[in-house]
Amino acid sequence: MAEKVLFSWSGGKDSAMALHTISGDQRYEVVGLLTTVTEGYNRISMHGVREALLEHQASSIGLPLSKVFLSKNSSNEEYEARMKEAMLKTREAGVSAVAFGDIFLYEIKKYRQSNLAKVGMNGIFPIWAKGNLPQMFFDLGFKAIVTCVDAKILDAKFVGRLFDREFIDELPTSVDPNGENGEFHSFVFDGPIFREKIAYEIGQVVKRDSFYFCDLQPQGAI
Repeated sequence: MAEKVLFSWSGGKDSAMALHTISGDQRYEVVGLLTTVTEGYNRISMHGVREALLEHQASSIGLPLSKVFLSKNSSNEEYEARMKEAMLKTREAGVSAVAFGDIFLYEIKKYRQSNLAKVGMNGIFPIWAKGNLPQMFFDLGFKAIVTCVDAKILDAKFVGRLFDREFIDELPTSVDPNGENGEFHSFVFDGPIFREKIAYEIGQVVKRDSFYFCDLQPQGAI
């Protein structure tokens, strides 16, 4: 019997690749998505993507979506407490593991595994240490737009652009092309995990808390 897994979904490219990978592994059954949302802003934490677009993604993927709401200035203590509450409910429903899209930050992986162990669950990392992920992303037919960049590392010209080969080629050599160190975040709108493409419109670019955000809106929204 396949192990029931909850998928930690950020809406970005690494999440999409990891979900695609684990969905093809018969050892696991992904039963739902879990996303952290910032209260007040009603957007995916760090990525800055509107809740409505998150819901469109989940609907197109065809998996139920659960949300963990965090305050605007959430501390680690708040994050851990709210995630623990969500994990306990998930564990009671017969789910024994959570999958993540992390690639190579060992301390983050260790942190996730430690927190999950406290509630008797395991962490799964489907794309951990895989090489050349951007090319795999393109080859599989995924498409994403960059929604957030760290203004201390990249300037505003990088936000609101498609995540494509041209984008990667223009990155400073010091920046990881996966954005694994938080240099940039993305929103995936097309690819093999979706039943239909996610329609969106590009809004304003704003700077907040040393990050540039590109506001995406559901197509046709007023």
